[in-house]
Amino acid sequence: MLFHVRHVLRYAYERPVFLEPTTVRLTPRTDPAQRLLHHKLQVTPEPSGSSRVLEPDGAESVVLWFNALQEELTIAVDTVVRTTRENPFDWIITHPPARRLPAAYPAEYGVSLAPALAATAAPIAEQVRQWAAEQAAAVDGSTTDFLMHLADTIHHGFHHIGRPDGEPMAATDTLASRTGACRDTAILYVQACRSLGLAARFVSGYSMHHPEEVSEHELHAWAEVYLPGAGWRGYDPSLGLAVADGHVVLAASPDHHLAAPVSGRYRGTGVGSSMRYAVEVRTAETLEALQALDRDKPVAMPAPEQWISGEGTPGQG
Repeated sequence: MLFHVRHVLRYAYERPVFLEPTTVRLTPRTDPAQRLLHHKLQVTPEPSGSSRVLEPDGAESVVLWFNALQEELTIAVDTVVRTTRENPFDWIITHPPARRLPAAYPAEYGVSLAPALAATAAPIAEQVRQWAAEQAAAVDGSTTDFLMHLADTIHHGFHHIGRPDGEPMAATDTLASRTGACRDTAILYVQACRSLGLAARFVSGYSMHHPEEVSEHELHAWAEVYLPGAGWRGYDPSLGLAVADGHVVLAASPDHHLAAPVSGRYRGTGVGSSMRYAVEVRTAETLEALQALDRDKPVAMPAPEQWISGEGTPGQG
């Protein structure tokens, strides 16, 4: 499947501020399941400098810096990606101890997978451990069955909401309320997997929730789990499915902060800020069909009264 994504973020400040270096993670990665065909980043005002960076988890980002005071910042990307994974189950687990829960990995994987196994930033609460153990027991401890059962349980058993900004909720809060945005359920999924020895990380990107060729979207969030013989595989608990060619990955990291689309701060005493954004995703089977969807159509931005106040970046879901 071919994805054409146009994504615009616009930040406004009550008076000129100094922008600290800003990291932009809006370049889709190239991996066995997706290939970047076209990518254009536009920043207004033009930064004093920029650098393309390979981040710790392999994502590509762009670091921007500015010397002059700024009243606005607009970041826009135009991207075409081909996704190729039609079958999300085209794999086997090559290490028998990883086939059943709690899972175990080959010793040589330890250093590489440690950040996705550890609960350093947010220790896993006993409520989450117990709930994950119950889900594992329901499938007799099978790793492959657990991963789909967990996604399906969250999809059907939780109330999914949209929250335009803010940090993900704690996994315990999402579990207790059975309510959350996609980034909230992704965090819960990650922690449930880690509690049973599975390396898991947070993913941000885009997904076609509906089969329409053109639709307005927000960023989406899901999880990836590492399986020996399969590598990193995506599971989307808010949609209740294993990820195939209907998702485009921007960034994945054990720490969700390092998968944020934009990370940055500004300096200005008592200065408020607001943000608005628009995401348009179009899909087609061929480049010719994609071009016929009028790639020059502008992305509609929200009206000023719909702007989000504060310093946050747009959330997923």
